[in-house]
Amino acid sequence: MPVRDLRLITMTYWGFDDRPHIGEMVVHEDVANDVVTVFRRLYGWRWPIYRMELVDVYKGDDFDSIEADNTSAFNCRPATGSSSWSKHAYGRAIDINPRENPYVSADGSFAHRNARRFVKRPVNAPGVVNPGDRVVKAFARLGWEWGGSWSGTKDYQHFSKGGG
Repeated sequence: MPVRDLRLITMTYWGFDDRPHIGEMVVHEDVANDVVTVFRRLYGWRWPIYRMELVDVYKGDDFDSIEADNTSAFNCRPATGSSSWSKHAYGRAIDINPRENPYVSADGSFAHRNARRFVKRPVNAPGVVNPGDRVVKAFARLGWEWGGSWSGTKDYQHFSKGGG
């Protein structure tokens, strides 16, 4: 992924403390407008995001970023459980509130203990993405897919342009 194809976006978001915060996210230039459009809607709804920092803060460690409940996009890494590159490695995927929206394997297991109460859906709690809700619809209107609609494994935090 050439760095010239990536864009740094600085956005205001509503925190879990019901206050506005400034966050940063790196995405592919092809999806930058989509990301701004969706996050502008989330802001208008006062939909809470726990944290939004570049994965550089976590030295690119996806596990640590998720443990910190960090909403992020670009991270040069393979897809979970695969040797192929993730859509995150191309800046075409976003993980939102990963504690509240965990990755759950087909057998029901999950890697982050802090996400236990959020594994089974639907969940009525701040920052949670549920099937068919307005967050899923906001991304879908722009051609993004939600990992919570996958069969078997569910990746409730994951949105990507063109799936995967």
